[in-house]
Amino acid sequence: MPENSNGTSDSPTIGSSEEGKLTIAASDTRIKSMIYTVRGEQVMLDSDLAKLYGVETKVLNQAVTRNSNRFPERFCFRLTKEEAAHLRSQIVTLDTELGKQGSWWRYLPRVFTEQGVSMLSAVLHSPTAIEVSIKIMDAFVEMRYFIADNAHMFEQIRSIELKQAEYQKATDERFEKVFDYMGAHEEPRQKVFFEGQVWDAFELLISFVQKAKSRIVLVDGYVDTTPLNILAKKAESVSVTIWTHPKTKLTERDIEAFNAQYPLLDVRHTTAFHDRFLILDDSKGYFVGASLKDAGKRSFAVTRIEDAAIVQTVLSKLDGIELPGN
Repeated sequence: MPENSNGTSDSPTIGSSEEGKLTIAASDTRIKSMIYTVRGEQVMLDSDLAKLYGVETKVLNQAVTRNSNRFPERFCFRLTKEEAAHLRSQIVTLDTELGKQGSWWRYLPRVFTEQGVSMLSAVLHSPTAIEVSIKIMDAFVEMRYFIADNAHMFEQIRSIELKQAEYQKATDERFEKVFDYMGAHEEPRQKVFFEGQVWDAFELLISFVQKAKSRIVLVDGYVDTTPLNILAKKAESVSVTIWTHPKTKLTERDIEAFNAQYPLLDVRHTTAFHDRFLILDDSKGYFVGASLKDAGKRSFAVTRIEDAAIVQTVLSKLDGIELPGN
């Protein structure tokens, strides 16, 4: 763009004295809140500067484009998509000010360093541009002083964050070792719970249920809604069959409510069994010394059934039970 006799470019004058009264009224605190850190530089968004100058963002950027030789990258640059998304996530007002314009991703924001703001006052020919630029540069200086004065505090914060990250990593590694150990070692064949160990019993039974990949069979003559809290922890695709006494406290409404969220539960009735059995995937079985609804309330034991043939015998007995209506 050619320069006129005064040595300035022939870009249009932007802003007016009336606009100046409005824009300069912006408080120093407000201006400081518009200064962000990108690529290690303190910068301001083109949209925020346009508001302070009392012009449209498009008009401000057009003036910069006409005088591109005055704005090297150390004066202003466009954000990448990643930088824009990161900045947008941190700025509450950015969503409403830019996100609804529909041009956020098509036209990435331009940001200006302190030198860029200074150059804007030379490009935008108006008293408003000069006065606003002075206020902005004062804010930049104050922000630099603030950062310098609090450098030690920022370093402490970074140190704390680093220690937290290291602690989290160490914790994750410890958990991985525990899980690896659990995966590599067989569960105990027998487990005894004494009166009051309700949570421990509850936790063990849940761990059994979560191991099932396709089917759970529970034989328990005294089922109510309590065991359903345990069975709800199963995988989504796992079906459940409960064999219980015909006079069970588990109602059809309870079954329907459970199936509405954790399908599929099928409740069948029999008086042929006295003991409680929990069978997973038709292959792994457990003898449970107490009804699941009473687990931990009184002393009882859980024993893994070692002989696979016994598990199959229990299942065949269940399959041979004649159901009502057959």
